[in-house]
Amino acid sequence: MIGPRWRKSSYSQTNGACVEVSHTLDAVRDSKNPAGPALRVDVAAFLRAVKEGRFDR
Repeated sequence: MIGPRWRKSSYSQTNGACVEVSHTLDAVRDSKNPAGPALRVDVAAFLRAVKEGRFDR
């Protein structure tokens, strides 16, 4: 089985302080530790929360 392909954030810093997102958009990880854990994300629930304004300040 092949693992996810990862894409680095376009806002990544030259010092490596950035995150990567999986090609399926359901996981993020620290780019400095690619062998470390990945945070799984429920994309549909996240998008609902954004549309509902739950992250607005």
